[in-house]
This record gives sequence, C-alpha cells and structure tokens, in this order.
Amino acid sequence: MVLLASSATMGSAGIMANSLHFQQSHNHKPISLFPSSSSRMTHHSLSLSSLPVGRCISISPSFSCLRVSAVAADTNQPSSSPDKEQTSRKYYFVVANAKFMLDEEEHFKELMYERLRNFGERNREQDFWLVIEPKFLDKFPNITKRLKRPAVALVSTNGPWITFMKLRLDRVLCETYEADSLEEALASNPAKLEFEKPEKWTAPYAKYEYGWWEPFLPPGSPKPEA
Repeated sequence: MVLLASSATMGSAGIMANSLHFQQSHNHKPISLFPSSSSRMTHHSLSLSSLPVGRCISISPSFSCLRVSAVAADTNQPSSSPDKEQTSRKYYFVVANAKFMLDEEEHFKELMYERLRNFGERNREQDFWLVIEPKFLDKFPNITKRLKRPAVALVSTNGPWITFMKLRLDRVLCETYEADSLEEALASNPAKLEFEKPEKWTAPYAKYEYGWWEPFLPPGSPKPEA
C-alpha cells in the first residue's frame, strides 16, 4: 500500500511537472487539464438565425428534434404609420348622355331597381349611384369630348359590377377615379333634364316615367330641373 501511494504521488508530481513545462513553453498561458463547464456547453449554444429553414436539426442526444419554421415577419421593415395610410378610395363608372341613360335605354331602369331590391333584402348598404353632370368628368377630357350634355354617370365602388353594366348597356364609356370622400366622389353640377315625349309609343312595355332615377341620386343631392 505504501508503494502504491508513493507511486501515485510520484505520478502526480510528474504530470504536474510536465504541465508546468508545457505551460512555460507556450507563452506562460495557463492551460486547464480539465474542460470547464462553459467549454463543455459551448457545443450546445446555437443561434436560431443560423439554422436552415424547414429542416430538422439534432442538437445532442439529450435534446429532442428542433424544427425551425419560416417566419413571415421581417424586423428590418419599418412599421406602417397610420398617418401615412391612404384615405382615398377607388370608384368605377360608366357614363353616357342623359337622354340615353334615363329615357332611352330599355334595360337600365330594370337593372337598377333589381339591384336596389337585392340590396334591401340582404340589408346591404347601397354602393351605387347615378350622378347627373358629375364634376369628376373634368378629369377625363378624352371622355367629355365624346359626350353629349347633360351627362349621367353610374358610379360604384364595385368594379366587377360596373364591368357587367358596361356589357349590358350600349354606347357607354367606362373609367375609374379616386376620391377622398363620398361627397367628393359624387359631386355634381346643376343640370336641367328635358326629354321629349314620343307621339306614338309602340314598345311592349310602358314608357319610363320622368324621375324614376331619383332613388339612385347621391344623398342630399338636389333634384334636377325638369
């Protein structure tokens, strides 16, 4: 037992001497014979940003499989400010002269009242209007030079429906514009509507009565003079 103890002591002394010699020969930097707890955990440190997206990566036997999903948020993108949000809205319209739209087109009245009835049954807010001599036409000189006056525009926020109405009606022009408010979008100029009554009416349906379009005028708009 004494021999074993002395041998162990001499072996330990030899290891320490070799360690000190190695330490002196390497710029006197202390070297630990045993790895520290921080070095043992180094291989467990892993940045999520370095992981491949959508792959299953095994960190160690003691950890379960970690799946990294794609993240839609980009922190480098500036957040949108409410002050910078656009307040304007897009409007769609078809336009023609008032005589054609309100007195001659045989399908127009039925299409308008059918849509109004449909909105009423579904408790939907009306999103289509008739505007007599609309002010927004000043933005479209290529249209106004082709129109007889006074003009009437069918305006809506529903683009597909306006496209449908363009196909159903004849001799109408179609365009879009933007406005910051409904009042601005539907603003109109004063106009006088005069439609001559035909001496003889031969169509199989009754002649349109004057003023049938009034339920479709914008709220608060004055009635045109007869």
